[in-house]
Amino acid sequence: MAQRGLPQSKEALLKSYSARLKDDVKSLLENFEEIIKLAKGESDSQLSRMTQCEQDTYEMHVRSANIVRAGESLMKLVSDIKQYLILNDFPSVNDAITQNSKLFRQKQSEADQKLMMLRDDMAADLYDLEEEYYNSVYKCRIAD
Repeated sequence: MAQRGLPQSKEALLKSYSARLKDDVKSLLENFEEIIKLAKGESDSQLSRMTQCEQDTYEMHVRSANIVRAGESLMKLVSDIKQYLILNDFPSVNDAITQNSKLFRQKQSEADQKLMMLRDDMAADLYDLEEEYYNSVYKCRIAD
């Protein structure tokens, strides 16, 4: 049994999430069914019609509040599950890091290859330009 302040085991946490889900869905369904029954208005009681209407209205308000509370509890459950997955899903985080690392290394390699090709092209062009310059008429005139 987990004590307060200590993290629960994965199985216990999943069981508590499952129990919360079942309880909230059950509450939603039961309260909705009761509201539908009240809306039919088929109850035979000894109360006057106005008193029965007021009682039914009050019960509908209470049951709708229960539905809202169960819905908010489900939204909190979804938030808790998302937080749990974000904080504790180390294998997928590691996989994502590995994939990004491979992708960036590949991009680095491609950029390095393009830079090397550009350097080689520039060196060849520079060699051709230098050769043309030193063999040109203009260079000969300046030397004279």
